[in-house]
Amino acid sequence: MSSSRSLDAARVGQWVRHVRTERGFTLDVLGQACGLPPSQLSMIENGLREPRVSVLGRIADALGTDIPTLTRSDAPSERAHLELELARLQASPVAERLGIPRLDVRRSVPDDVLRTVVALHGALGQQVREASATQAAGRLAMIALRLEGQAQDNYLEAVEDRAAELMASVERPPGPLTHHTVSRLAEHLGYRLVHADDLPASTRTVTDREHGVIYLPPAATPGAHGLRSLSLQALAHRVLEHREPTDYADFLRQRIEITAFAAACLIPRDTAVPFLRDAKGRRDIALEDLRDAYGVTHEAAAHRFTSLATKFLDIPVHFLRVRRSGAIVKGYENDGIAFPVDTDGGIVGQVVCAKWAARTAFVHRNRSREHYQYTDTPTGTFWCSVQTGTSEDEFSITLGTPFAHARWFRGRETGVRRTSTCPDPTCCRRPEPELVRRWHDSAWPSAKLGEHVLAPLPTGRFPGVDDGEVYRFLESHAQAWD
Repeated sequence: MSSSRSLDAARVGQWVRHVRTERGFTLDVLGQACGLPPSQLSMIENGLREPRVSVLGRIADALGTDIPTLTRSDAPSERAHLELELARLQASPVAERLGIPRLDVRRSVPDDVLRTVVALHGALGQQVREASATQAAGRLAMIALRLEGQAQDNYLEAVEDRAAELMASVERPPGPLTHHTVSRLAEHLGYRLVHADDLPASTRTVTDREHGVIYLPPAATPGAHGLRSLSLQALAHRVLEHREPTDYADFLRQRIEITAFAAACLIPRDTAVPFLRDAKGRRDIALEDLRDAYGVTHEAAAHRFTSLATKFLDIPVHFLRVRRSGAIVKGYENDGIAFPVDTDGGIVGQVVCAKWAARTAFVHRNRSREHYQYTDTPTGTFWCSVQTGTSEDEFSITLGTPFAHARWFRGRETGVRRTSTCPDPTCCRRPEPELVRRWHDSAWPSAKLGEHVLAPLPTGRFPGVDDGEVYRFLESHAQAWD
């Protein structure tokens, strides 16, 4: 029995015991009235057995009440609430990680002792979360997860399999995944999708597990594709059985998994792999074809391609999202290209060579077409396909592969070729000697500092999420579903 189900069973058991004692029934009397042995009733009351609906109905009839009373989401008393809260805390990943011994709560344990233990558990868990949600811990976690993804060719087989199982649960029309099909997938898992104008600013989505509702932001553009991905990511937490993150690394891992899950639903493995194998057979692989066939963004198509290329096509690749300034936003590689790194091995915020296709593509203003380029680097020659775009800032999306594998791609005939000697500073970072002499004693630049350098990572149950705001949001909407 999962921790959430065991807590539900314990809550039902508390209500059965509460109503039974209010009626003045013993276990023997109740057992005779509903036709169940007292030993089975005792296991139900202690949360050791989750009763079937038919059994719960017999107990409710014998007690002169109804099933909704015995399945209420609150606790029947403060003592019962404390017992449930302690059970939840003792089953949490933090308690498991720290190896805290379990306290078996007996009736002889005083309420004030129980209250103190619950408070200590809560305070310790908060300290662990705050200690792990520092800037340094976050950066190191991102580096470790990037290297882990590189080692497994960016292919998460368990996530892929769960996504395939969910997609097989409903019939879907050919072509891109529709919003209607996403809604049916949600219904299959017991959820409804609702758009809310007052979604807390610190959240992407909010899931009301009690009422089976997933709240989404309103579409900025009618038919916006991003809402499909957001919906699927919210469902992924349920499908992948995620628990409350123990630290920032766990939070990031969950984000990677739900993103991979959504991509595996939007571009399913069972159709995408044959599609790409056919294109490889024709030596005509093109991201724009994958993008258009599945109705996703160019970035989503590029990232999804990295998760399938090596596993199913035997093609090593690299992927980059780069700002107009050349700063890396995100990246992945298993093809040997040397990304610029900081002293810890991180790539986010590092500036790529000005001669790489990720930056030379900005010279070409036609965003309707991809920019192709070969680049000679100290670690080899790479062919790249780049698409530029703009949101809050201009950016480029790069998909690249070593020279030997360029033969499988559309655009391999390009005559554009650059040479990069980075990290040699004379390549593109060091100014001409004449400029150094002219301005060395006259210029005093004030460096621009990315706000992520000074801002600590936020703390809370989920990094960046204001719990109070979320709870107030759910409370204001829950009345509609009661």
